[in-house]
Amino acid sequence: MTGMPTRDTVEIGLNRFARRGYDLDEVSIVPSRRTRDVDDVSTAWQIDAFRFDIPLVTSPSDAVVSPATAIAVGQAGGLGVLNAEGLWTRYDDPTPAYRRIREAAPEGAPPVSVLQDVYCEPVKPDLITARIKEMRDAGVTTAVRVSPQHTQQLAPAVLAAGVDLLVIQGTIVSAEHVTSQGDALNLKEFIADLDVPVIVGGAANYQTALHLMRTGAAGVIVGVGADSFSTGDTVMGVRVPLASAIVDAAAARRDYLDETGGRYVHVIANGRIETSGAIARALACGADAVQVGEPLRTAAEAPGGGIWWDSVAAHPRLPRGGASPAVSPAGSLQQVLLGPAEAADGRTNLFGALARTMAKTGYRDLKEFQRVDLVIGGHESPTQDH
Repeated sequence: MTGMPTRDTVEIGLNRFARRGYDLDEVSIVPSRRTRDVDDVSTAWQIDAFRFDIPLVTSPSDAVVSPATAIAVGQAGGLGVLNAEGLWTRYDDPTPAYRRIREAAPEGAPPVSVLQDVYCEPVKPDLITARIKEMRDAGVTTAVRVSPQHTQQLAPAVLAAGVDLLVIQGTIVSAEHVTSQGDALNLKEFIADLDVPVIVGGAANYQTALHLMRTGAAGVIVGVGADSFSTGDTVMGVRVPLASAIVDAAAARRDYLDETGGRYVHVIANGRIETSGAIARALACGADAVQVGEPLRTAAEAPGGGIWWDSVAAHPRLPRGGASPAVSPAGSLQQVLLGPAEAADGRTNLFGALARTMAKTGYRDLKEFQRVDLVIGGHESPTQDH
């Protein structure tokens, strides 16, 4: 093993140093001497036995994922992840809850208090079973998300329903959670007892990513999921420069591959990935796939009706984000993911644009594209109207 990666540090005061990190918008992709026909490019990836045509794992937000949209994402070639602790497992019919969120602020963003209130309804295990069955019956790969603190409680219902992939995801997840209140979830022991592959995260650095890989996870989510509407930095002071985090996790992936003699764990980037350019940069930094949420709210099929909120926005005591104002649909889910695009803002044809980037830089598949040259510049992304 090469050990923990080193990085430049800067002195921020007397004898106090901080590591330098880079966000995705500070990294640029450099074309090579070769270009390639876009029809000869593959954006496919595979995790465990499951193959996907595009490297998309949806954010498990009720704003953009219902059983129907998870099915549609699967049919488009990605992986739709339903929140097992969301509206679809709290209500037999969540339509009135969605209507209440949309009507709470017709000219602006719904208040957090409304989100907190609609999420007071308890999760019902029988609804978890019913939603997974609905997705399975459509013939797509099924995946649901549970939070680390509720994994042991909800996993039996999830697994009994025959889910294909289990996603254990919180804002920040570690392989070793210390608590004085009862037994903590031991991820390594938990995953070892399962017959389904597990994706776990989020990890923020090399050491955490490596520890999570050692639990037996098939994939590790890197990043804390912060997007334009997140207040995690303001509320908790936590912010992860995602480009550096991805590169660190890719180094952990390589070291774990050597450590185990060939076990490959997939790195899934998550955090302010809102345009096709950000998707391309995340994969160029070494991610195998990206977790995308907020851009999907512009799809006509999005259950939130153009409003976005992350699951942590409804936290009963410490919300770390808010809901967005509603936006008009930019097109169908198919257009948002695969085009054609009708605007030049990088928010539609997300994965068609990725294929173009790969073709322009001469790479035929995602594993090759991870070796593309990168440069750090002073570029700042233009402000987008959300």
